[in-house]
Amino acid sequence: MKRIIGYTTGVFDLFHIGHLNILKRAKMECDELIVGITTDELCLKLKNKIPVIPFEERCSIVEAIRVVDRVVAQERIDELGDLERYGFHKIFKGSDWAGSPKWTALERDFAEKGVSVIYFDYTTSTSSTMVRNALEQKAC
Repeated sequence: MKRIIGYTTGVFDLFHIGHLNILKRAKMECDELIVGITTDELCLKLKNKIPVIPFEERCSIVEAIRVVDRVVAQERIDELGDLERYGFHKIFKGSDWAGSPKWTALERDFAEKGVSVIYFDYTTSTSSTMVRNALEQKAC
């Protein structure tokens, strides 16, 4: 029986229950879960901000989670390149990407390669932005 490899990426800054929910749900869909952690440099380029928790520490936190089998650095946005590097069968994204032009095209590209794109709803009760804002308010 073929082992199913799953892949997801994220910043995973200020780790919270929403992050844990995504990782647990992803692991339910695969035998091996690979998690790409966005580097500080890529986060600055994409979001124009540096994570609160440094890259190495975010990697250590995610590596310690029992449902995660391997952590890799996400140094660029290149999902098809990631497929070549890691050989996954399923890729997991937040539902906010579903239906976007980029992910509609990637769904077709992945389907041609036998890869499923699975979207998960975000945990609406918390987010890294909410945690960051709460910390900033307490600091004042």
